[in-house]
Amino acid sequence: RHKRQSLDLAIDILPTVRRTRGALLEILNRDAMFGSKVQRSRGEGAEFESLREHSAGLDNRFVDWKRSARHRRLLSKEFRIERNHQIILAFDTGHLMLEPLEGMARLDHAIDAGLLLGWTSLRSGDLVGCYAFDSSIRHYLEPGRGIPYLARIQRAAARLQYRNEETNFTLGLAELNVRLKRRALVILFTEFIDTISAELLLDSLQRMANRHAILFVTLRDPILGRLIEQVPDRFDAVAQAVIAHDFMRERAIVLERVARLGITCLDVSVGGLSMGLVNRYFEIKQKGLI
Repeated sequence: RHKRQSLDLAIDILPTVRRTRGALLEILNRDAMFGSKVQRSRGEGAEFESLREHSAGLDNRFVDWKRSARHRRLLSKEFRIERNHQIILAFDTGHLMLEPLEGMARLDHAIDAGLLLGWTSLRSGDLVGCYAFDSSIRHYLEPGRGIPYLARIQRAAARLQYRNEETNFTLGLAELNVRLKRRALVILFTEFIDTISAELLLDSLQRMANRHAILFVTLRDPILGRLIEQVPDRFDAVAQAVIAHDFMRERAIVLERVARLGITCLDVSVGGLSMGLVNRYFEIKQKGLI
């Protein structure tokens, strides 16, 4: 006998990080053979760690002149990489993020890479939160700590919906700026078309960059590169190559203007998004930009 009974339940399909977590584990666990000891990560942070004798190759800005004069030899400061930073995964859910790349929407690629970075940040001791917006604010999850908190981030990402609405960067980034009470690293997954449509985006980014560290993440469309590199055999191919070159040139102009604001940019293909995002995260922490 077979009995069917309808259940009025909603089941969330949670995104996963298994596809790219294996490569990341190889990087994080290179020193696993030496034992599970507590290691202090030294780098260009803001927390003082110790003094060491200055040698060639060290940054002259870190020379402690007072203690060097006392000991009659040059001594440099060493800093410890700080933890407990706030990491905000900010997703643009507007219509530009619906464009399919490699069989998936831009938003889905952003969610996969964001979850991998969230897992990495929680494992490193930072606090991770989630934020989504387009024409209005769609979701906000307070930053939390610990690997178990990744389940809440996954559930929040599963509720993000595709929307055919234009993104209001002025409203979305201003609201996020108000909700964050202390300095944080905001990872903005978004997309733009040309320099004209990016004007409001640049203005909002400039206001946020005064308080927070920002990582600006976009996905490069491989179709534009193929249109430019292909050998033209007809007039239509030449016209398509010219238009694609104009899009690439305006895209480079916008990314250059974003970089001039002191914002770290990441414009990569789909295959290099996850590891490129994690590498930028570690670089920002080592330089003490948060």
